[in-house]
Amino acid sequence: MYKVVTTKSFAKDLARLPLNWQKRIVGKIQEVAADPYGRHNNVTKLQGRDGYRLKVGGWRVIYELQDDRLELWALEVGARGGIY
Repeated sequence: MYKVVTTKSFAKDLARLPLNWQKRIVGKIQEVAADPYGRHNNVTKLQGRDGYRLKVGGWRVIYELQDDRLELWALEVGARGGIY
């Protein structure tokens, strides 16, 4: 299992979301961290930059995996249209 590390901007943006969405997003991130290279329906490798995209409803989470440290870095969370 990978350790989840968040950036300040991620935590700030997450805090602005409704509480029910915060819980859903954190739960999905923890599922991915438990098995980061497993088969997840809503995860896609990004093109043109490092990292992955996790879809949770109308929200998107951008994250990177640090395999040498066994860490999942949650970088950004935002609405579907404005995150990229």
